[in-house]
Amino acid sequence: MRAVELDATDAAIVRELQTDGRLAFETLAGRVGLSRAATRLRVQRLLGSGALQVIGIVHPAVRSIRAVAHLFIDVFSDAAPVAGAVAALPHIAPVSLTAGRFPLVAEVRGRGLPDLTEAVERVRALPGVRDVDTAVCTHVLKDPHLPAQDPRAVDVDPLDERLMRLLEKDGRTSFADLAGAVGLSAGAVRSRVLRLINASAIRVTAVVDPAALGFGRIGGFALRLEEESGDALNEVTSWERIHHLTRCLGRVDAIGTVAAESTSDLYSVYERLRALPGIRVVETWVHVETVKERYAPAPPEAGRLAVAGR
Repeated sequence: MRAVELDATDAAIVRELQTDGRLAFETLAGRVGLSRAATRLRVQRLLGSGALQVIGIVHPAVRSIRAVAHLFIDVFSDAAPVAGAVAALPHIAPVSLTAGRFPLVAEVRGRGLPDLTEAVERVRALPGVRDVDTAVCTHVLKDPHLPAQDPRAVDVDPLDERLMRLLEKDGRTSFADLAGAVGLSAGAVRSRVLRLINASAIRVTAVVDPAALGFGRIGGFALRLEEESGDALNEVTSWERIHHLTRCLGRVDAIGTVAAESTSDLYSVYERLRALPGIRVVETWVHVETVKERYAPAPPEAGRLAVAGR
């Protein structure tokens, strides 16, 4: 994504699309105080710049993804080709090159711990990989892009799965275009999509390049809790610059992502973390390059056609 300067109206548009990525231009225009034509042009400019994407994000449980682990990967020499090989494996997303003790970080998702074990072993077997350190995610404390609620019981048939995959690529694809792609009427497609959204099976939302909001540095951190530190973690979750935070099982107790304006700003966040009682910062890193996006559509083998929500 390329950075683009957002004014107050752009920011208002983004906030509305983060709440409902399929909001009609007419409705969106009324909420931000512009004409429909002007609103459409602004959205197209943001989408065209790459600073904004509107995509569907399928709740992991809908695809039976109930186990997630963070991977810290050490390599013998050049990390870039190893990152490409890791990104090509199924169930791996995201993948980033970093400046830190481990030159590569990734996330693996699976139906259960056996899937995670198999995936980690495949990563370890790749040429150039020296070692893989893992931390199993137990629950998500902050993730602004996932559906806010666990999905209700919903049957997902092959047509629903096709619709979700189309929305993962472009969340604002019209009902008419979706209908043409799956061979149904626009009305039937509308009913299916709204059923999936209302059941929290999928959320259509705006995903913004942090650099477009002035956050040019993305970093990560790993924490150990030296005592019962629920209050401290709640405080960390509330910080604006903390974009993602998960509790973990393994050598670390929590892993998070920071979006900062600069390297010095990122350092200030790390220092603020270090000052919290009961928390020990055991690892920090700076993301140098994203090799695979976090919300890339899941591979076909990860799909599930008959699903009951949690």
